[in-house]
Amino acid sequence: MPSIKSLTMTCDGLNDYGTVSEGDTLTGKVTVVLIKECAVESFFVKAKGDASVRWSKKSGDRTYTYSAHKRYFKVKHFLIPEESRETVIQPGTHVYEFSMRIPQGSMPSTYRGSHGKIVYKLEAKLSRSWRADRTAEKELQFVSKSLPNLHSLMSQQMGSTDKEMGFFSKGKVHMDVVVDRTAYAPGDTLTIVAKVNNSSSSEMTPKFSLIREVVYRAEGNVKHENSVIQKVSEHCIKPKTQREVKCDLRIPRDLTQTIHNCDLISVQYHLKAYLDISFAFDPEIMFPVFICPPELVPGLQPGVAAGPYPVWAAGHPSNTDFPSPAGAMGPYPAGAFGGPSNRSFPPPAVAAGPYPYGQPGAHSYSAPPPAYPAHPPHVSEGYKKPVPQQPPLYGDPFTSPSSVLHPPPSAPSFHPPPSAPDIHPPPFSHVAPTAPTYNPLPSAPMMNTDFLSQSDEAPPAYSLLFPPSNTENSKDKL
Repeated sequence: MPSIKSLTMTCDGLNDYGTVSEGDTLTGKVTVVLIKECAVESFFVKAKGDASVRWSKKSGDRTYTYSAHKRYFKVKHFLIPEESRETVIQPGTHVYEFSMRIPQGSMPSTYRGSHGKIVYKLEAKLSRSWRADRTAEKELQFVSKSLPNLHSLMSQQMGSTDKEMGFFSKGKVHMDVVVDRTAYAPGDTLTIVAKVNNSSSSEMTPKFSLIREVVYRAEGNVKHENSVIQKVSEHCIKPKTQREVKCDLRIPRDLTQTIHNCDLISVQYHLKAYLDISFAFDPEIMFPVFICPPELVPGLQPGVAAGPYPVWAAGHPSNTDFPSPAGAMGPYPAGAFGGPSNRSFPPPAVAAGPYPYGQPGAHSYSAPPPAYPAHPPHVSEGYKKPVPQQPPLYGDPFTSPSSVLHPPPSAPSFHPPPSAPDIHPPPFSHVAPTAPTYNPLPSAPMMNTDFLSQSDEAPPAYSLLFPPSNTENSKDKL
C-alpha cells in the first residue's frame, strides 16, 4: 500500500486576471495526505521560467533538427529544512504554506506555438529514498511588464500609397489610411479610416487584415509562421471615384500579446491595409500593432486625439488630393506655417536679398504701406520665428474647406550687403545710353569739329561749307 494518498497545491491569486509578472510574490499552500508514516528526504516548491524551440527541416535525403533552450529564472522554497537528511511525517493531512518572489528583469510573456513555447511553472516536489518522487504542478500565466513607452503607442498612425495602373487599365490610385493608435488589448476595437482616390479605369475593394508573425530562432537558423487573425472587406469603389471608408476591426479576446524580448521566439502583429485590384498588384500599407495585457493598456490620455482623424501637421509628406480633415485639436498645430490661425494674412514673403529678416546688420528699404492694419504685439510675435519653406504659400480657397483667404503679398524688400549696397534699378527705369561716336568724313567734317586744334590740316574751303544757291548759278550762266 502506498504511503502518500494525495499531493495538491494551490496558489493565491494576485489580480482579477490570474496573471503574474516580474517582481510579484507567489504565495499558496501545499497539502499532502498520508496513509502511513513516510520518510522524506526533501520537500520543496520551486518556480521557474523557460523558453524552448525545436523544429526539423529536410534537405535532400537528410533531415536537420534545430533546437534551443533558455532559462529565465528558478527559485525554491523548502517546506522541510534542506539540511535535514530524512524527516518522518506521520499519517494524516499536512498543510504547508510557501512564499517566494519572482526576480526582476525583462522576461517574455507565456506563449505556446507549433515549434516552441515559453512556460512558467510552479512545482511542488516530495522526494523519498528508493521511491519515485511525487510532484504537483501548476502553470503560471506570466505577463511581461517590460513594454515600450505606452504613451507613444497611444498616438495615431498615418500612411499613404500610390499606384500607377499598368496593362489592363489606365490612371492612378492614391490611398491615405489613419489608424487610431498602436497599442491594443485583447477584445479592443481597432478603428481605421481610409481615403481612396480612384482615378483609374478599374474597380477596387479596400480590405484590412490583422496578421500575426511568429519567428523561431535556434542555432543560427530562423523559421517564420504567418497567419491572418481577422479580415474586413469594404464595398467596391468604382472608377473615377473618391470615397472615404471607415471600419472597425475587433481583436479576439484570446489573442496572445506581443513578444519582443525573447531571443528564441518573437510574436508580432501588423495591420495590412490594401486595395484589391483585379489583374494588378495590390497597393498596401503595413502598420505595426502592439497587443498588451488588458491591465497595462491605459485609456486615452488628455491631449491625445481621440477621433479617427490625425492631427495633420504642416509639412507632413503627403501626395493626397483630398483636403485635410478637421481633427479634434485642429488641422494644424499652433504656429504651423500655412495653416489657419488668428492672423488674417500670412507672414510676408521671404526677401530676395542676401540676408534673411531679422539678421543683425541687414538693411531694409521702405515698401508700400500694407493694405491691412498692423496686428497687436502678441499676434505679430509669430512673425519673428523662422518661416519654413513650404510651397505653395497661397492655396486655392475653393479646393479645400480648411483654406484661408489671404490678401496679395506686399512688395518684397531688398537687402543689399551693409558694406556696399548694390541697388538694381527697376526693370523699366533704364538710363539712356550715351550716343556712339561717329568718325567724320574727310570731305564733310562735322559742325562740332574743333578746327583750331587741327593744325596739320588745311581749313575747309568756303564753298564746301556754304554751297552756292540755284539763283547764283543761273546768273553765272547768263
